[in-house]
Amino acid sequence: MNKSDSNAAALPRRGFLRRATAGLGAAGLEATVLGAPGAQFAAAATVKRHWDLTADVVVVGAGACGLPAAITAAEAGATVIVVDQNYDIGGHAIESGGNIALGGGTSLQKKYGIEDTPDRMYEDLIHWHDYRFSDREIIRAFCDESVATFDFLLAHGVQFPDRSPDGADGGPQTVKRAQRLQWSGEANAYAPNGGNGTALMRPLEASARKLGVKILLRHSMTGLVREAPFAGRVLGITVTHEGKALNIEARRGVVLGTGGHTSNVNFRRMFDPRLTEEYQVVGEPYSKQTGDGEIAAMQVGAALWGAANQTVETQSRSHIFEKPIVIGNQYGYPQGGGSRSEKLKDSPIKEIARAIGLQVADFQNVIQVNQTGRRFVNEMATGFDWWNPCLEVNGGKGEGGGPIWAIFDADAVQREKWTCAPPYVNPDGWFFTANSLRELAGRIVSKYQKEPMSGAVLEETVARYNSFVDKGSDEDFGKPSPKYRIQTPPFYAGWSTPCIHDSLSGLRINGKAQVIDLWGQVIPALYCGGETAGGFNQHGLARSLTFGRIAGREAAKSPRV
Repeated sequence: MNKSDSNAAALPRRGFLRRATAGLGAAGLEATVLGAPGAQFAAAATVKRHWDLTADVVVVGAGACGLPAAITAAEAGATVIVVDQNYDIGGHAIESGGNIALGGGTSLQKKYGIEDTPDRMYEDLIHWHDYRFSDREIIRAFCDESVATFDFLLAHGVQFPDRSPDGADGGPQTVKRAQRLQWSGEANAYAPNGGNGTALMRPLEASARKLGVKILLRHSMTGLVREAPFAGRVLGITVTHEGKALNIEARRGVVLGTGGHTSNVNFRRMFDPRLTEEYQVVGEPYSKQTGDGEIAAMQVGAALWGAANQTVETQSRSHIFEKPIVIGNQYGYPQGGGSRSEKLKDSPIKEIARAIGLQVADFQNVIQVNQTGRRFVNEMATGFDWWNPCLEVNGGKGEGGGPIWAIFDADAVQREKWTCAPPYVNPDGWFFTANSLRELAGRIVSKYQKEPMSGAVLEETVARYNSFVDKGSDEDFGKPSPKYRIQTPPFYAGWSTPCIHDSLSGLRINGKAQVIDLWGQVIPALYCGGETAGGFNQHGLARSLTFGRIAGREAAKSPRV
């Protein structure tokens, strides 16, 4: 009996599951597959050890964790299969701003005279107030591997602009550690939203393919195969592809880089019950964070870690729950438009994104109201000061904050130079217009609007705000010197509900990216990184890239089955 078996008494359910699955197959002949109930996962079952595909290392997810893992494993001599449920690679990373906060003494830091070491980086990170709930073993590994990750990116075709690093995006500002990539092309099939992350993910994809990594798209993981429900090594994964179930063997290890859980309403509400269905997710509709990796790993005994990081109200929380960049579209972020492009053009997501959104240059031009039509916040605020009222005051009786609408008039449209028509806005539930405020309120219909907006209430709200403009002082919420009356028809209402961004809690890992179970033991041959992992609440790409490398390296070193 191994050490983890000796802890069975601490969790009686484990013994029950062992008895329930006893007799399903002789040891050495069958393995247990556990997935979550529902359409996306197989029910608890046993499968014969018949493998449709085999590789040394199997990576789940072709994003900022998965591709570095695959490349590193392949360079170590392992055969590698990558599966991804999307039609293309990149995940959230390819749509990102391309900000990579790596330090410790990178060549770019040295070139611009920025003094840094892994030890200094570690001291900065562990003493920064927002990282106080993080796992120090993980931070230490991140700092020690940071320079190597930067060099890895250079070696695999990622080209950083020749300029000094800047302040970290989500971290202490004591030393400049952030390098921002630049993609200047349009939104198209190569760059689904024209994001700077294109300059990161396409070179990594090319490098992985050159090394012989097999990338299987439209393959959705349905479960992990482990020798026993809560014991033994992970042997592989089960997937579905075009309705067909496949078993993929991992002779050395499985790496989970599925990108977190923000798109899974039920899962994210375990961390914060207020995160109800109306909150859309940054990165969608191109890439969803469904929690597949976390759920499958938990079903074979993995523990979650750093759960506080998903809920504590710190500066980092602004990267979990944030003010939308654009209004009038579903997702709150530019979809191949805004500051990146003037049109969706050839973006492959244009049909499902449906609108670019209106980028707000000056929040003096709008007021924001809850679903009942009442103003509740200083529209100029950012971070916690803006999104916390959104969560707390929905004006209704249900859970969550409810929809938030930006209200403005024809004069604001002229000042902002907006085009209030498709493809910039989506009139199918996300943008409305009318010749009077009362009529506008009546037209606001959304599946997330739990009760009708009162026209009288909206008129009263706007009248009160206009009085503040006349006085030059916002007596309700302290908006600095309100500038513009809302008075000229037509009037508009654009979806302006906060977006959910990062997953900052996830599976427990150690400094070698090994997944840890509920009893504090390593799950053999199971590795994890990026937003699927918990314990380090850094925003951005750097932790995904770094722990992807670590996971791929360690998986390739694992004894072969």
